[in-house]
Amino acid sequence: MARPKPDLPHASALRALVDGEGRLAVHVTPGARSEAIAIVDGRVAVKVRAKPEDGKATAAVLALIAQAFEVAPSRVDLLRGATSREKLFRIPPEA
Repeated sequence: MARPKPDLPHASALRALVDGEGRLAVHVTPGARSEAIAIVDGRVAVKVRAKPEDGKATAAVLALIAQAFEVAPSRVDLLRGATSREKLFRIPPEA
């Protein structure tokens, strides 16, 4: 059985939450039943199925954010929070 596609908000809604320096703060829930990105009270909440071990959850979050912004994962940088639920990413400017 194939996994369902993740629930992602529109890229423009997420882009509105990126600050002037291209940073996006997210709160991560690892080990979730499904993968999703939601905007809750003006903050980005990301749920991933991966467990928080050996950087698997962080890699899954990075890949999901890249998918939501429709960019390659190599263009998204983790600035802070490699082992934390609160992470800060640099998002590339719009092309």
